[in-house]
Amino acid sequence: MDEKQLLQHYKQTGNLDALGKLYAPYMSLLYGVCYKYLQDAEQSQDAVMQIFDELIEKLRVYEVDNFKSWVYVYARNFCLMQLRKNKQITKVDIEDNLYESEQSLRDNDDKKWEEKDFEKLETCIAGLNHEQEKCIRLFYLEQKCYKDIADLTGYDIAKVKSYIQNGRRNLKICMERK
Repeated sequence: MDEKQLLQHYKQTGNLDALGKLYAPYMSLLYGVCYKYLQDAEQSQDAVMQIFDELIEKLRVYEVDNFKSWVYVYARNFCLMQLRKNKQITKVDIEDNLYESEQSLRDNDDKKWEEKDFEKLETCIAGLNHEQEKCIRLFYLEQKCYKDIADLTGYDIAKVKSYIQNGRRNLKICMERK
């Protein structure tokens, strides 16, 4: 079967062997496209496999005339989406937090945390509003990043940052009061 016939056969039957025969000749081309954008061999290999997995559904829905050019564009867009997704992962600058931690250590040099301090902290965390409490617990206690918290809670990243910042401020005020 030629390419068009394989494509039509796959669309009608869902036969993965047909899709494999259609896809296999272009794997090295797609790897090159992915490597061009992702600049990482392992990520590029993973991308080629993920693209194949996505084609299982996509090719049964879309009408494709020229498979080679269509899959090339699909791979390029896939990689661009990967890059865009990776940019959305917000990283916390370790230097900022390191300075803050060192400063608080110097301020509290002689102060050791006792059981009552942990109980006070737990009480103060429980006293935060629901969004702040959830974000504070995920960020500090479960060590999740902003993006993970946003994914878990459904809040956008800006809201997550705001809830953490305001929650931290409210915790400090509460801890100083008690």
